[in-house]
Amino acid sequence: MKKILVIQNKRIGDVLIASVIAQNMKKIYPDSVIDFLVYDYTVGVIENNPAIDHIIEVNDKELKKLGNLKQLIQTVKNRKYDIIFDPYSKLQSRLICFFSKAPIRIGFQKRGKNPILKFYTHHVPLLEEKSNICGKAIEDRVNMVTSVFNLSEQQIDFEPKIVLTEEEKQYNKLDTYNKPAIMLGVLGSTPQKSMPYEYIVQLVDFITEKYQVNVLFNYAPNQKEDALSIYESCKNKDNIIIDIYEDSIRGFIKLMNTCELLVGNEGGIVHIAKALNKPTFTIFSPYVMKDHWASFEDGKKHASIHLMEEKPELYNENSVENRRKIEADPSFMYKQLTPELIIPKLEQFLSINLKNQT
Repeated sequence: MKKILVIQNKRIGDVLIASVIAQNMKKIYPDSVIDFLVYDYTVGVIENNPAIDHIIEVNDKELKKLGNLKQLIQTVKNRKYDIIFDPYSKLQSRLICFFSKAPIRIGFQKRGKNPILKFYTHHVPLLEEKSNICGKAIEDRVNMVTSVFNLSEQQIDFEPKIVLTEEEKQYNKLDTYNKPAIMLGVLGSTPQKSMPYEYIVQLVDFITEKYQVNVLFNYAPNQKEDALSIYESCKNKDNIIIDIYEDSIRGFIKLMNTCELLVGNEGGIVHIAKALNKPTFTIFSPYVMKDHWASFEDGKKHASIHLMEEKPELYNENSVENRRKIEADPSFMYKQLTPELIIPKLEQFLSINLKNQT
């Protein structure tokens, strides 16, 4: 029996995407025990996944303390894993890999870097470009598996899964409302991933005026004041359900599972909606690489908009350095992604996925 560890100490979307590693390794080693090492606030997206046997929760701030990192390294070493995957591939996770002494340690090869310590036994290069509709981020993680282990193309699973319990499927907070509900990710996970608030208001007003739906807002608990400010600026408050909100990942998953679709800034909630098989319309931040994170887009069930596609002349170059400059202050670029650009594409998406609600 193989003992396998996946390390993904990052945000919600990254953890969910990395779950495809476990799903494919279970195909190769059905009797294996697969553990997932993640930050405690991301656990909800991988709970109940049958490919993951145990979840090791760590606290982001606590793990930055050297003593706690040493203790975790010793814990991992004592568990004597046969195989470790490190899609995170940062110094913290590299050290865990190196000192684990696992016979097989798989991580991403950083371009142009040749570390002194042999953190991994297998360095897997990031793909140059995507070749699958799943998007490059998922494809890179599947490639970590298929570069080292034999798995036929017919067996490969590219789709992250969210598994609800029977009790979770009975979630009923929206049962008293007589219109279909759609989820709006009104704020991104960071300020750099959030549209100008006046643009968000225009999109909400467009949706609530044109479609017979109720709208829910999703935002982080610490963004409540900003979300309420957006709500107060909207015209059709009767079509906005502001008093139903879930502040946990599993709570959001249950609520999202009862909604028709999601419209929002690119981030973890988009990946959650897709894993629940819900249609999504994604508004990408100006600095995000769309090919990396735009998964399963067909222009119908899953569609999106990116400023680079609408106004390529604003981008001098598509380099890492240029994207970092934009990320440091994306306000000017975000201003260029106006509702006038977004609404035609959004309307096309909604006309397909809300056929009887106009």
